[in-house]
Amino acid sequence: QVQLVESGGGLVQVGGSLRLSCAFSGPLDLYIYRMAWFRQAPGKEREFVTASHWNTENSYSSEAVKGRCTISRDSAKKIVYLQMNTLKPEATAVYYCAAQSPTSAPPYQHYSYNYWGQGTQVTVSS
Repeated sequence: QVQLVESGGGLVQVGGSLRLSCAFSGPLDLYIYRMAWFRQAPGKEREFVTASHWNTENSYSSEAVKGRCTISRDSAKKIVYLQMNTLKPEATAVYYCAAQSPTSAPPYQHYSYNYWGQGTQVTVSS
């Protein structure tokens, strides 16, 4: 049984930083292809934030967050992190962790991800 659980969300001021965690259980690391973070603001579609190839750790980020968000992991603890810096009000959203099995789909296609967490709320106040 694969399970993803996000944590670390909360209220932060504009310009602040936040680190989200995604703890996963089950044998996900045996066949995972990519881990990613998406976000969804009220009334908007789910948006790609960043992803990392599991074996090479090559990462990809959206233009909206490039340079301000970093994905990393602790393989031993089975945790994937999203470090967010210089946060803007438009970053307010529910953030989701996702895992992808081997696929030719690009990292930003949310429907190509097989496993999802329940999400954690991030609110950036001005």
